[in-house]
Amino acid sequence: MAAIAQEDLACSIAEALQFVSHHHPADFVQALRRAHAAETHPPARAAIEQLLVNSRLSALGRRPLCQDTGVAQVFVRKGCGVQLFRRDGAPPRSLQAVADEAVRRAYCDPANPLRATMVSDPLGRRLNTRDNTPAVVHCELVAGSELEVLVVAKGGGGDVKARFATLNPSDSVADWVLQQLPGMGAGWCPPGILGLGIGGTPEQAMLLAKLSLFEPIDIQELRARGAGHPEEALRLDLYERVNRLGIGAQGLGGLSTVLDVKLKTAPCHAATIPVALIPNCAATRYLRLKLDGSGPARIEMPSPALWDGIPDRFDVPDAVRVNLDSLERADVARWRIGQTLLLSGKVLTARDAAHKRLVDLLQRGEPLPVELRGRVVYYVGPVDAVGDEAVGPAGPTTATRMDKFVEPLLQHTGLLAMIGKAERGPDAVASIVRHGAAYLAATGGAAYLLSKAIRSARVVAFEDLGMEAIHEFELADFPVTVAVDSTGETIYRHLTTPVWLKPA
Repeated sequence: MAAIAQEDLACSIAEALQFVSHHHPADFVQALRRAHAAETHPPARAAIEQLLVNSRLSALGRRPLCQDTGVAQVFVRKGCGVQLFRRDGAPPRSLQAVADEAVRRAYCDPANPLRATMVSDPLGRRLNTRDNTPAVVHCELVAGSELEVLVVAKGGGGDVKARFATLNPSDSVADWVLQQLPGMGAGWCPPGILGLGIGGTPEQAMLLAKLSLFEPIDIQELRARGAGHPEEALRLDLYERVNRLGIGAQGLGGLSTVLDVKLKTAPCHAATIPVALIPNCAATRYLRLKLDGSGPARIEMPSPALWDGIPDRFDVPDAVRVNLDSLERADVARWRIGQTLLLSGKVLTARDAAHKRLVDLLQRGEPLPVELRGRVVYYVGPVDAVGDEAVGPAGPTTATRMDKFVEPLLQHTGLLAMIGKAERGPDAVASIVRHGAAYLAATGGAAYLLSKAIRSARVVAFEDLGMEAIHEFELADFPVTVAVDSTGETIYRHLTTPVWLKPA
């Protein structure tokens, strides 16, 4: 029998959440390095380089890899010989209560505050819980006297792309997966891991897919030795075929869409093959812990050699420098897809809530609280600043969520360009062409690196929206890729149907 204090469990989960906020798993960094060395497509190679620089800077600065610091997910394997107790003698609390305490402590840590994501009342007011609680807790009772805990911070960009289907026994699982990838877009910030759950019941398949993501990356070893059973053969087949799609890093094209394909299986009904698909993004964050009653779990720090040779800044010699404070539509018209721009000057931020308010004001014929004519808007919800930071980690959010607001803003405000991540839908691209605007892609998962290019930040409208308020950032050499230019050319050819429209 092992007696484990709930205080030690809460402390371990909290420390793990803080650790994974700024540390990639070592195998993920190594896989990124291999992908960078092999990449020949300049926009994709630049994106992977930014992810590597960001990984190094985040580990050194102990600040979040991504502004979306994730939903806290805690998977517990509790040995039947484990007894949980409280040191103060009070009755033990539920695992949910212990995990929520840990999340509250981790996400509200003043030394490294993490952005709260969770909202209550999903069909009603959707109020932010302010501390990222509740955690998502799963518990499995197993033999033995150990307590194993898998702590995950899972960003929304990956989970929102989850897919499920019940296939017929004669259907091809590989073909189904290949059919899903283009429609998933790039909002899950590839290159990353694809997790598959095959078999069981629908909810079991989804859980298997999620858990498969947190196994070591070993696809290169598997490629070297060859498949030994059908599961390995499927992994190899999908790895090769997915990467041949040409989606690439951040959807910009190139060789590496996935760094590995993982899967877990379970017995299922004879008439079905339940299949779940969940991707893990370029902000892969998880840690496994063991508690035996001797105190909180010990977290091993990775060797600094993991980042040897990775620079502390991103530099592109042939990048085009852009002064946002004097930007004109004629300048935007000269941009072409695939170009790297380094932006300096003032930019406004806005996400979903701010966009809705702006468009509602336009529809009512009321004045806007900010002047958008001749400006650029960045889709971002930053982490709170600490110390002498102008702003905390501030990477892009998925642009497609703002697609329905593009036409009214471009038509009525004179907005010149937008910055986000992933592809735009055909209606948004058509609006960009119609109004001679452009869409620029920043690297999702490189939030701390990008925040280094923000020299000042202030709230200028909708302060009540918190991280979704409209800020004005002062940029200095902020890196972006021209993703949709004013002629309608789009770099996301493998994700969307290009809209080859010309201005009237």
